[in-house]
Amino acid sequence: MALELTIRDVDAGYGAVRALHGVSIDVRQGETVTLLGTNGNGKSTLLKCVMGMVRPERGTVTLEMDGARHDLTRLSTEEIVNLGVAMVPEGRRLFPRLSVEENLLLGAYRPLARAAISKNSEFCYEIFPLLKERRRQLAGSLSGGQQQMLAIARALMSSPKLLVVDEPSVGLAPILVSHTITQIRELKERYGLTVLMAEQNFHQAVRIADRGYIIVHGEIVFEGKNVAELEGNDLVKNYYLGSAA
Repeated sequence: MALELTIRDVDAGYGAVRALHGVSIDVRQGETVTLLGTNGNGKSTLLKCVMGMVRPERGTVTLEMDGARHDLTRLSTEEIVNLGVAMVPEGRRLFPRLSVEENLLLGAYRPLARAAISKNSEFCYEIFPLLKERRRQLAGSLSGGQQQMLAIARALMSSPKLLVVDEPSVGLAPILVSHTITQIRELKERYGLTVLMAEQNFHQAVRIADRGYIIVHGEIVFEGKNVAELEGNDLVKNYYLGSAA
């Protein structure tokens, strides 16, 4: 199964506000690619372009999968999910008045995932045993870390090939951030996923990333072909590591 996400020269925004300026990135099969940047620099907007939630004003977003080429700018979010792309949104975006189990079932909405509900549920409960213990509990009553587990598990219920993760560290205590990032790495390895992750916690992101990009004011200002290149970049030293080059 060949998979590659190619984003080229994307401009996008909200009305008169331009959030992205000529953004180009690539994500290849089996990689974990991190998009690094502080709040308000366009990370979430780019992920929403991938998911069809924001339409680029210019540029292309293309997904090649199993020999077929898909122009994501022309597809609805539902159609993109049906291709095998799942998103873990910033802030989890669960259905708080539904149970853990009901939230998981909603994650299996896409047709190809419905036949695998039992298998995927078993897998999610194996990875996150606490969710099995609390499967009848309302999602809104879970702690922040537990809700993040549920958000990730809900995405896995769609049997994704590409997992898009937006700011998994937001609102979590440091120990839970580390645990969540570790879980994403384990899931990628066990499930054979390709991962695009937007994150502002540099230290945690590079624990699992193969390579990454730095985005500032809606522009890609650096591409690190490996973690060492990211760690050696002046922007990273100044903004994330706290020391000037």
